[in-house]
Amino acid sequence: MLPNIGARESIARHHASRCGNGTVVDCFAGVGGNSIQFAFKSNHVIAIDIDSQRIDYAQHNAAIYGVSDKIDFINADFFQIAHCLKGDSVFLSPPWGGPDYAKVQKYDMETMLKPHTGSFLFKIASKMAPKVVMFLPRNVDLNQLAELALSATPPWSLEVERNFLNGKLKAITAYFENTAK
Repeated sequence: MLPNIGARESIARHHASRCGNGTVVDCFAGVGGNSIQFAFKSNHVIAIDIDSQRIDYAQHNAAIYGVSDKIDFINADFFQIAHCLKGDSVFLSPPWGGPDYAKVQKYDMETMLKPHTGSFLFKIASKMAPKVVMFLPRNVDLNQLAELALSATPPWSLEVERNFLNGKLKAITAYFENTAK
C-alpha cells in the first residue's frame, strides 16, 4: 500500500497557492504530496528525494493526479546537486529529527534539524531562488526565523504562518522573499 499523501493535502494545496506559477524546487519531496500540488499551480516542478522508493511512490502518485508531465523527479541527495538548481521558489520540508521535536518547548533549528541546520538550509536555498518556503514544526523558534531573514544580504522579508489541520496547530510555514531581486 502506498503512503497516504492526503493527510496534509490541504496544507500542500495552500503552499502551492503561495509559491507562484514559475518553477518550484521541492528539495525533500518524499512521496510527492507537495510536488503534486505545486504542479497544479506552477509551470514546472523539480522534485528531489534521496530515497528511491519515495521517488517511485511520488511518480506513481503524480500519475494518479495527472501531473507527471509537469514534474521532473530526481533521486539524489539534495545537498549534492543544489549548486546546479534554479527556480522561482524553493520549498523545504526537511526531516524534523524524529518525534522528539514535539517534546521541547522551542524547536531549535540549529541543533535539532537534521542532517543540517536551518541556517545552512536557508543559505543554500537562497542561492537557488528569490523565494524560500520552509515547512517546520509548530514549536519552531520564531526568533531563529527572523534571524535568517535579517542575516541575508540584503535582508529578506519574512512572513510566518500557522498551519492548522482539523482544528489543531500542525506546523509553521515561513515564507522568505528577496524583494531586491
